Amino acid sequence: MDFKFTEDEEVFKREVRQWLEQEIPQRWIELDPGIWEETEESWALAREFQRKLGEKGWLAPAYPKEYGGLELSHMKRLILAEVLAYSRAPLSIEVEVTVNWVAPSIMLFGTEKQKRDYVTSIAKGDIIFCLGYSEPNAGSDLASLQTRAVEVGDEYVINGQKTWCSYGHLADYCWLAARTDPDASKHEGISIFIVDMKTPGITIRPLINILNRHSFNEVFFDDVHIPKENLVGQKNKGWYQLMIALDFERSSIGYAAANQRIIEELIKYAKETTRNGEPLANDPLIRNELAQLAVENEVARMMAYRIAWMFSKGLHPSYESSMSMIFISEVMRHTANAGGRILGHYGELDRDSKWTVLNARIMRMCLSSLSIGVGGGSNEIQRNIIAIRGLGLPRK
Repeated sequence: MDFKFTEDEEVFKREVRQWLEQEIPQRWIELDPGIWEETEESWALAREFQRKLGEKGWLAPAYPKEYGGLELSHMKRLILAEVLAYSRAPLSIEVEVTVNWVAPSIMLFGTEKQKRDYVTSIAKGDIIFCLGYSEPNAGSDLASLQTRAVEVGDEYVINGQKTWCSYGHLADYCWLAARTDPDASKHEGISIFIVDMKTPGITIRPLINILNRHSFNEVFFDDVHIPKENLVGQKNKGWYQLMIALDFERSSIGYAAANQRIIEELIKYAKETTRNGEPLANDPLIRNELAQLAVENEVARMMAYRIAWMFSKGLHPSYESSMSMIFISEVMRHTANAGGRILGHYGELDRDSKWTVLNARIMRMCLSSLSIGVGGGSNEIQRNIIAIRGLGLPRK
């Protein structure tokens, strides 16, 4: 099997790299925000860069042209995602949420007006969505959610609470799952809504994460009135739509490229750093660990390529997305832990120390990786999906 890109795809890859060399702001490189480390300054830089990508048609390259895309092949979309991730381009996690999770769901289930109003604006980089999924008593068991949406005339009135709402304090809209039939079984009676985050009745309270950053939030809905037209898809059929959206979330395209950059930096550090007069790279234990990381990351990359191939054939990845999500989460944790062992106590220092190495990225990755494998459905849930959908094992 030939895994090489075509000549046209290689030309596109070079074009993206050259453009990024000119367009990534120096200030973004200085801030160097990792996962869940956005500040208001880095968010502003990311939004500006997002609009530049939108102007080139590269923010949503595979979208139909009538909705702001270029209808590029899914392989070119993969190449773009990889180069952006490897280059550490100014894109927040909510761009991934908005462009690759929410908009494809709107294109599948939304009305023509919703596609024109939201998908086109997403492709331009003008709006950002946050997710209104988890609740205090509904995390991995998402079907237990209790936020209510009651139909009143030409509106829905929403009451309830969401938690772990990433960047809800900065987002324009919320992609909200709410219960519209309280008498139905827990997997029935759920609907999906688009909610303007400026709507009266919405209260946002910050949750400070392990990196001492404000990325997560509690969001309260108290008699929040939204137009009836903000219902996405069929009423009470939201669980099916939710599962499709989560499959988009779990595809993990691009993560292996970002992790590859870190592995390469660890290899360079091991070659250049000496201990007792010998480079760390001469230590067979370190060499073996780095080699193992490289192999694991290549496997994760091939899983992402498989998903891109499935999209290119009009197939919908389901358990394949769960496989990819589990594997890349474990590779990223392995990378963080291995990096900590290779760097030793230097890897424990933050960026304010003159002795820090690799801009404290390994220390920050060790902290942020604790939540990898939980968000988007825990790895235990993903293994259940693989067992049931992929292997055909019984639910009980």
